[in-house]
Amino acid sequence: MGAPHNIKRYGEVWPEFRIRLGLKILDKLKDKIIISGGWAWHFMSEEGHTEYKHAHDHKDIDVFVKKEKIAEVVIILQQEGFRKVWTRYDHLPSEENFRRYEKTVELENDKFHRITIDFFERDDLETIEANGFTVVKPDTLLSFYRNIHSSDKCWAVMAAKDLLEKGIDPVGHPLLSKMPI
Repeated sequence: MGAPHNIKRYGEVWPEFRIRLGLKILDKLKDKIIISGGWAWHFMSEEGHTEYKHAHDHKDIDVFVKKEKIAEVVIILQQEGFRKVWTRYDHLPSEENFRRYEKTVELENDKFHRITIDFFERDDLETIEANGFTVVKPDTLLSFYRNIHSSDKCWAVMAAKDLLEKGIDPVGHPLLSKMPI
């Protein structure tokens, strides 16, 4: 589980390039993947929301891929310059058959940015459509914070838990991207 947030840092936003580069690859994969984690909360949030660092985790991109789509996804990732990266999780027994792909891009200021895609194989997820993307259904997504995702202190996660407990659909709800203080 994630560490408690440093509330003195609330208000920090993700750099525009991180969101732009993430959206670029997600758009190419959108018909072949199911988005999970912080990017799923991003798409379930109101369009045009502020990209607060503590609202949605955009450090990496978590996706699920059905078996019949794996080859297509890997080909697209390779065509886009992504390469398989070995991690300590690769050899652990898992139902999700985890893979990580990364790409490093040079930014305008001669600095470099790494885009990381954590890729899980799964055929049985309940999904919804949110802002044009297929994402893991909110209550299912919340259950992943026990084993797949770690940022359970993000505002969207906490807000979605609260909303679902009250019987309110969190999709499109302003609390998914609102500062709690």
